[in-house]
Amino acid sequence: MSDRSLHYRTCPLCEATCGLEVTVKDDAVVRIRGDRDDVFSHGFICPKGSTLKQLHEDPDRLRSPMVKRDGRHVEVSWDEAFAEVEQRLMPVLDEHGRESAAIYQGNPSVHNHALTIYGRALITALGTKSLYSAGTVDQMPRHASSGFLYGNALAIPVPDLDRTDYLLMLGANPYESNGSLATAPDFPGRLQAIRERGGRLVVVDPRRTKTAKAADEHLTIRPGSDAAWLAALAHVLFDEDLVDTGPAGEHLDGVEQVRRLVAPFTPEAVEHATWIAPEVTRRIARELAEAPTAAVYGRIGTNTVPFGTLASWLTDLVTTLTGNLDRPGGTMWPHPAHQDPHKTGPGRGFDIGRRSTRVSGHPEVHGQFPVAALPEEILTPGPGKIRVLVTVAGNPARSIPDSTRTEAALASLDVMISVDPYLNETTRHADVILPPPSALARSHYDLAFYGMSVRNIANYSPPLFDADGPSEEEIIARLALVAGGQGADGDPQLIHDMVLDAVLQRAVGPGHPLEGRDLAELRAQLGDRSPADRVLEAMLRSGWAGDHFGVHPEGLTMERLEANPHGIDLGALTPQLPGILRATSGRIELASPRLTDDVARLQRWLAEVPDGPVLVSRRHVRSNNSWMHNVDVLVKGRERCTLQVHPSDAEEWGLTVGGQACITSAAGSVVAPVEVTDEIARSVVCLPHGWGHDAPGTQLNVAARRPGVNSNVLTDGSIIDPLSGNAVLNGIPVEVAPAQPEGTESQRESETV
Repeated sequence: MSDRSLHYRTCPLCEATCGLEVTVKDDAVVRIRGDRDDVFSHGFICPKGSTLKQLHEDPDRLRSPMVKRDGRHVEVSWDEAFAEVEQRLMPVLDEHGRESAAIYQGNPSVHNHALTIYGRALITALGTKSLYSAGTVDQMPRHASSGFLYGNALAIPVPDLDRTDYLLMLGANPYESNGSLATAPDFPGRLQAIRERGGRLVVVDPRRTKTAKAADEHLTIRPGSDAAWLAALAHVLFDEDLVDTGPAGEHLDGVEQVRRLVAPFTPEAVEHATWIAPEVTRRIARELAEAPTAAVYGRIGTNTVPFGTLASWLTDLVTTLTGNLDRPGGTMWPHPAHQDPHKTGPGRGFDIGRRSTRVSGHPEVHGQFPVAALPEEILTPGPGKIRVLVTVAGNPARSIPDSTRTEAALASLDVMISVDPYLNETTRHADVILPPPSALARSHYDLAFYGMSVRNIANYSPPLFDADGPSEEEIIARLALVAGGQGADGDPQLIHDMVLDAVLQRAVGPGHPLEGRDLAELRAQLGDRSPADRVLEAMLRSGWAGDHFGVHPEGLTMERLEANPHGIDLGALTPQLPGILRATSGRIELASPRLTDDVARLQRWLAEVPDGPVLVSRRHVRSNNSWMHNVDVLVKGRERCTLQVHPSDAEEWGLTVGGQACITSAAGSVVAPVEVTDEIARSVVCLPHGWGHDAPGTQLNVAARRPGVNSNVLTDGSIIDPLSGNAVLNGIPVEVAPAQPEGTESQRESETV
């Protein structure tokens, strides 16, 4: 009789961190369902979570390294692959210097604690300051605004979903995306619970999304105008004497300056730009002020616009002015188990622009350059031109703006090295591809997402299967050895020791929980685990909830986590002020100069809001950016890569259901099938992002059968939010017209050109 066993692990595919129950028989997964005993998700699962089996078994997933020879990728051994990296990489670095190299880290990097822990080692070894990531096509405005407000770019407050009485949500659709920058399994269920306990949910979105349909009220807003509308809410709070800063009040600076800044943003002044009637704006402001508790939550639709950082700041400002910052039921800061106890007093503070990009002078933000500027840094000749690119778990050919130019830039590189499990639209340009193990063949702990969780949780998952190649930390360590000049045959243990010692040195430093302890003694107490898990163990045991290496026997250890496969609930969020603050003043700086100076730009935009249709993006619960379209069960069914158009616009523009539309922006043009729906506002059209899987040289057989179109052909890389460097992916001015049938004269002329 075959062995049959149950295993429990956290889903690594999105920010929700849902618990899974995995049934294994004959060394193969036979069923995945939600773990009903998981302390956080209680059995919730979305369609993506059940496909870890298909991802693990995907015949297109690379099991061996690939090297490009004579224009084709061929399989090689691991030793041969790293020798090839050394042979191609080092001559370019020797000739052009370390400034000729750049690193791009994709979204999956933060879903993987090994990559999170080891990323710095590779950056240091490569010796470059040119760091790019998916963060600047996603959440960087939240980091920047938190930095300016609290002096801490990682101190992002999250809505206390389980205790709030009123949730105002802008630019988010968690019924499809499972939430973001607010880790909450079963986000839809938590929203429903607000209403069931007598609370109120208001959704602000240009589309009547699934989330909007489930709300008490849906307000239609013009894409990109969120900052102006939030400023109008703040105006009403001041104008009607509704401001009550509550428990955060004693830590605030700049309230009166903010009052003057929002004075011009009356509900009447912003109506034409936002499409929201003044009486509605006033009512929402009063409801927020009068609710027993309230939270304001803005996400991707408020971040990926020209005023993303201002919108993030104003989200927190409205929360603060209604007394709901750092308060149960308002917005609060998580305290993940691996972090130290908070210290009070001034910190190092936060600013941008320690360095700038070579070509357009965009400032560094939170250690990164805007990824929208990466193509010009590769294509523009001159000293400092990027000639080497290392990509880790990312697909910038589909995820960053102006894809046509991005593809040209990737094709022009002297050397490109990719750590990725697929031969996709980006890695087809790589000289060497180094594939990591599948998600089921590695351990998992959500280092990043527990820092944005609506409860303090700790949950560790051991590997389920043996890996078919080296672990992520081994791959990164060997890359770091090559880049650091130690050669392809260097000992990865050098990097493992360096990474571990850096964590332990910090833990025994002044003011930390293990101050003065001996490093050798601490190392000896760590278990016989993988290198990344030894580092994780050191972080957890030295964190505020840890056992402090025996000092607090009841504290968190890896053994305790392994004995609790459904997770450990460390409790509801608790107030964190003033310890969370790292501003040089030790205060919340509501009127930080970088923010207040940018308000004038918002006022100018308000006076000259352009007419005409604009493009927005959308997510689907069966999709995750560009990296889950090779799973048949997720992409089958009706076509999802469609252009959504309002019926009145479709009639005016001559579009028909099932017909094809040509969408043209300043950056490019694509043709997509038309979906006519009254769930989208007039003068707004919508395409999903992450599609366009028809590029030659890829190995994505399922995705290639339903390629869709690449919406980032339409986004303009020259337009970014100046305070965060974030790309503008929503509210793109476009022209829409019926696509000419193939074979027409103009089509033939275009093909000839």
